[in-house]
Amino acid sequence: MWTVSGSARATTPRRVAMLSVHTSPLDQPGTGDAGGMNVYVAELAKQLARLDVEVEIFTRATTSELPPVVEVAPGVHVRHVMAGPYGDLSKADLAAQLCAFATGVLRAEAGRKPGWYDVVHSHYWLSGQVGWLATDRWGVPLVHSMHTMAKVKNLALAAGDVPEPRAREVGEEQVVDAAHRIVANTDDEARQLSVLYGADPDKVATVRPGVDLSVFTPGSRRAARAALGLGHDDVVLLFAGRIQPLKAPDVLVRAAARLVAEAPALRTRLVVPIVGGPSGTGMDRPGELMRLARELRVDDVVEFYPPVDQPTLAQWYRAADLTVVPSYSESFGLVALESQACGTPVVASAVGGLRTAVRDDHSGLLVDGHDPVVWSRALGSLVTDAARLRRLRAGAARHAASFGWETTAARTLEVYAEACERRRAQLFAEVMCP
Repeated sequence: MWTVSGSARATTPRRVAMLSVHTSPLDQPGTGDAGGMNVYVAELAKQLARLDVEVEIFTRATTSELPPVVEVAPGVHVRHVMAGPYGDLSKADLAAQLCAFATGVLRAEAGRKPGWYDVVHSHYWLSGQVGWLATDRWGVPLVHSMHTMAKVKNLALAAGDVPEPRAREVGEEQVVDAAHRIVANTDDEARQLSVLYGADPDKVATVRPGVDLSVFTPGSRRAARAALGLGHDDVVLLFAGRIQPLKAPDVLVRAAARLVAEAPALRTRLVVPIVGGPSGTGMDRPGELMRLARELRVDDVVEFYPPVDQPTLAQWYRAADLTVVPSYSESFGLVALESQACGTPVVASAVGGLRTAVRDDHSGLLVDGHDPVVWSRALGSLVTDAARLRRLRAGAARHAASFGWETTAARTLEVYAEACERRRAQLFAEVMCP
């Protein structure tokens, strides 16, 4: 139902169809295609529900073990749409299943009263293609979140990584043109949408992602280390996330090798946990990072752990001296925000959304480029300066405290209302000037 209130006569949606074709909010982040977007979709939906907005999340069915509809929170349901065989499909293969997925989405709406959904919010370009069709059929606005952009990734490829195909770039351009509103995580992403994709600046809205401040909280470093089997005086440099060239975990491994080469005594205390699983082009060489650690003779320092749930991940953040995020590109970087919310500073690449997620020399450090020599110096300068590290820990917690999901959801709801007004004006113009 659309409601009009206040002098601005804002249209407030009450039912949202959220599309997440290639990954489900029920999937474990940190492996395959599951990552920050999963967290984003799930947390945004929950907070919208708390604002009395019903959210149905459409995603592809990958197993017969889950029912067609799963309630993940009051007012939030995940619908599993049959589109292709069960099991994981690469993003390249998913493009062939968009017609089947769109059919499932349209059928779900057909079983409702006319005008059931007020807004479609698509996540990632594959979902945007389906959302484009659904909104055209239903006469409601399309709000789109890119999450990552092919043109941005292709401008900052890791050595040996495979560029995103031209077909994806074209698909993204189409979705940007079709959407009534586009959600950018940062002002930098908003600028990229305009410069690289020709997006009308007036329909791009910057909405910062949030962090679950009830899960990711400061706590006892000693207790967290004891729970994870780490020594209380270890020097812990954490990488958390998907293992793929884009995320550049090899930069941390190479930097760790330089640290122990320059300070051999550090070897007995240095621990580099890699918490996550292979993803993307990293699936082609799943053991590459382990081989690199052996070649650099730091396989006694680098330790590999599978993806973990959020409470356990929070323990890893609390246990670490620093969380390292050396990505080549990031639309935002939720890992950086989660770590800081736990009171652990972040050393991150000075790229994309990380320049917003991390406040340089206040909640962590931003590093230009991916030279392991530069990274080892940055990391070494912090782990040997206890006073500076304490200052950054306090700054990290303060910085992250302003990124609650409640704020993200409230601003997103405003964007939905703006999209409804834009769509209504568009429909009026079509009627008046056919």
